[in-house]
Amino acid sequence: MINDHPIFLESIKFIKSKLTDNNFNCIESKVLERLIHTSGDFQIQGLLKFSKSVCERTIESLKLGAPILTDTDMAAAAIKTMANKCRANKVFSAKNWVVDNLEITSTKTAYGIEKAWLDLSKKYHGNVSPIVVFGSSPTALERLLDILEGSDNKPTLIIGMPVGFIGVEKSKKRLLESDFPFIVMGSTRGGAAMAGATINALLRETI
Repeated sequence: MINDHPIFLESIKFIKSKLTDNNFNCIESKVLERLIHTSGDFQIQGLLKFSKSVCERTIESLKLGAPILTDTDMAAAAIKTMANKCRANKVFSAKNWVVDNLEITSTKTAYGIEKAWLDLSKKYHGNVSPIVVFGSSPTALERLLDILEGSDNKPTLIIGMPVGFIGVEKSKKRLLESDFPFIVMGSTRGGAAMAGATINALLRETI
């Protein structure tokens, strides 16, 4: 059981009181509330997109031990505490697969995501396929989508929330138009904290 601070509970109560009508189900609404709490921005309500039943399937996979792969150490740090409080799912950063003095044609994060996915998906597949979290790097998100197009093994979930201006909206649009399970924050908004808050909201539902 997680004992929430009274200020957090009061904040969630306030957020609920200010939300406008939407079509989110109960779990999707909890994700939205956490994201608003993290960002302080009610406008993201209209930017948040879920593929069908993705939250429910992700919770079941987390209960079975699905690992979480992130594009940055910052996102991993935002998730590890909650993961340890819940089901102790393993959390990995793409940086762990990047070594010095590499000749890389794209970005180090894209390289790390590729190597990490190829390694982790050999060990974790089916109902425990990795959850992949993007809060910073659109190039890494694009690279993962490139790899998945030629693979039978799909992630349990792709959280598409890279932040910024160059390539960000393009990568999110590609994810939204794919057949892969997703939670996406549209526009240029996102970031490691918001991406981490998304998976943390789902982790909370596993206990």
